[in-house]
Amino acid sequence: MCGRFAITMPAEALAAPFGAVPGNDLPAGPDFNICPTDTVGAVTSAEGHRRLRPMRWGFLPGWYKSPGDGPLLINVRADTLARKPAFAAAARQRRCLIPASGFYEWQKGPQGSRLPWYASRSDGAPLAFAAIWQDWAREGRSLTSCAIVTIAANARMAKIHDRMPVILEPADWPLWLGEAEHGAAALMRPAGDGVLQLHRVGPAVNATRAEGPELIEPI
Repeated sequence: MCGRFAITMPAEALAAPFGAVPGNDLPAGPDFNICPTDTVGAVTSAEGHRRLRPMRWGFLPGWYKSPGDGPLLINVRADTLARKPAFAAAARQRRCLIPASGFYEWQKGPQGSRLPWYASRSDGAPLAFAAIWQDWAREGRSLTSCAIVTIAANARMAKIHDRMPVILEPADWPLWLGEAEHGAAALMRPAGDGVLQLHRVGPAVNATRAEGPELIEPI
């Protein structure tokens, strides 16, 4: 899964590799401990133009009466994405990319401890998570929300956790964003074992309020 991630650069620099125009109301960044319900930047495409837009991380189905009305949907499984009523329409019509510098995952340690790891691209480029989004409105309140698509982990990540985000390569971005022909479902596969580099980080990140570049430093 993906329960926390990091962005180590400002919004303008994050948008540049995607050819996206950053919105004025994005989080300033950097942020080394992005948590569920935080506002994140997501790349969408419409009429040939890409934008980096602010969205609530935590997908809100249209029938939710309030943001806290049901389960917090930060991730959605690739194998059920197209079948679940909450996600099916978004999977067809509202796909996006969530840029990140890296993400955290926790490994089960001795005596029930949780050992945090940090994963980033081996080539140093930003990650592009496959995601879906939609607008939600109820009683005068409106939000745009998103969820990250996850898949069974590759061999390297499986040593830490059994699932991982779907990570898309630049050549796949047009198809996922709906700029190319149909067939985006074929992109929902685990990244190759060499795409990510992983290292252990300190337990400070176990606290959702922790912040600072030291969170991603290896131990």
